[in-house]
Amino acid sequence: MATTVQPRAPVHLWIVGILSLLWGCMGAYDYVMTRMHNMAYLASSMPGIDPNVGLAWIEAMPMYAQIGWGLGVWGGLLGALLLLIRSRFAVWAYAASMLGIVLSIGYQLALAPPLPGANGMMFKIFPWIIIVIGVFMLWYSWSMEKKGVLR
Repeated sequence: MATTVQPRAPVHLWIVGILSLLWGCMGAYDYVMTRMHNMAYLASSMPGIDPNVGLAWIEAMPMYAQIGWGLGVWGGLLGALLLLIRSRFAVWAYAASMLGIVLSIGYQLALAPPLPGANGMMFKIFPWIIIVIGVFMLWYSWSMEKKGVLR
């Protein structure tokens, strides 16, 4: 009976996986608090913006952008968990997350009316940070699958 030797997981997989899990948990927390209309959270997460105005702006997003937001958040969290258990399905979860990012952040950057009071650098830079992290995680999981680290 022949056995297949699985390559040992590199240390960077655990580092990237844990950081990705923390990032995904932050996104999930933001999503849940926003969907629950937690005004204290909204006030703290959008400094300088009336939480009611921020919530109205979010709820006015078209359905595809709202679905994209959920897909981006939950796909990323699932991808992190799958990466940590070394599952090849992490690539698919991160691909779904990236599709969600394109739908939601794409709408926000290209089509959404400006959010009143969102003049700080946080509001201009953070969407790009989300895009960069999403692209990196998709590439990273794909490269780990190609190297045989994910099974």
